[in-house]
Amino acid sequence: MRPPFKTRTLAAVALVPLLALSAVACGDSGKKTKSASGKELDKVTLTLNWYPYGEHAPFYYGKQKGIYEKHGIALDIKAGQGSQKTVQATAAGQTDFGWADTSALATGVGQGLPIKSIGVFLQTTPASVQAFSSKSIKAPADLKGKKIALTAGDALSKTFPVFLKKNGVADGDVKIQNTDPAGKMAVVLSGQVDGLVGFANDQGPTMQNKSGKPISYLRYSAFGLNYYSNGLVVGDKKLKSSQDLAKRMFAATSEAWAAAEQDQAGAVASMAGASQQLPPAPVLTDQFKTTLTLLHTDATKGKAPGINTAADWTQTVGVFAQSGLITKAESPDKYWANDLANQG
Repeated sequence: MRPPFKTRTLAAVALVPLLALSAVACGDSGKKTKSASGKELDKVTLTLNWYPYGEHAPFYYGKQKGIYEKHGIALDIKAGQGSQKTVQATAAGQTDFGWADTSALATGVGQGLPIKSIGVFLQTTPASVQAFSSKSIKAPADLKGKKIALTAGDALSKTFPVFLKKNGVADGDVKIQNTDPAGKMAVVLSGQVDGLVGFANDQGPTMQNKSGKPISYLRYSAFGLNYYSNGLVVGDKKLKSSQDLAKRMFAATSEAWAAAEQDQAGAVASMAGASQQLPPAPVLTDQFKTTLTLLHTDATKGKAPGINTAADWTQTVGVFAQSGLITKAESPDKYWANDLANQG
């Protein structure tokens, strides 16, 4: 299981000295190696948004099955310390590519970080209210009078009021317990609160595994609020100097996700030994299964993983602006390099 102090999204990106990012792997930009068959490969570092969990299975599967190698890439997967730090490190060129939440990307771009998305893969937000099924929270109206755990200042705390308003629930109708990320699951498991706001492909499977009790999810996307979540990011400098590599990285990742979806058990198994904090296999399986429900919007159904549309980007940054995550909604090309995969 991942350490409990997780912070995957943010309210604002603070520009920090590069020394503070030294724990994140430096990129292998320009370095070459050879495969067992003698094929020349580009050494590439990918820094995740956090310690490995079920969502990340396609990267390990793609590496194990030689998909990245086929595209001329020797992939080195590194654990991250939250989307904020991954975005900062990627913009600074300390890692070749990052896997980060789009809210962190958009906030960073708004504050001048030289970085872009090359494709969001989780296009339906996993944001959700999670509670034991016995709490009977089946619709937003059921939240009235309930006590819900949030982490003040993170992206979820900013978008939760938007979700409530969209569904006719006043802020004051829901009791909020501000809890640090380390404590959110604990206060639900101990019964101190009725539920938490988190990611459907993250905390819920862990709480269900720990408690032996079924968890229900009130997904934002099921009640009229959707926006982009995690995807591939690259620094502007890297994108300009190595556009062909960026195209190959996107193509390999898209292929890896498609292949992993067809072999879910194999994808989860490929994560064995990825981290000392790796969740148990049943949790990984549930996390990945849920992640696969997040790959598309109505506009991208039937398309390869990671293909985005300008309309979905516009909607996403609009939600971020409404919630106060960013001060101004820019055009999609401010955040997204849409030419790498001939995207819509």
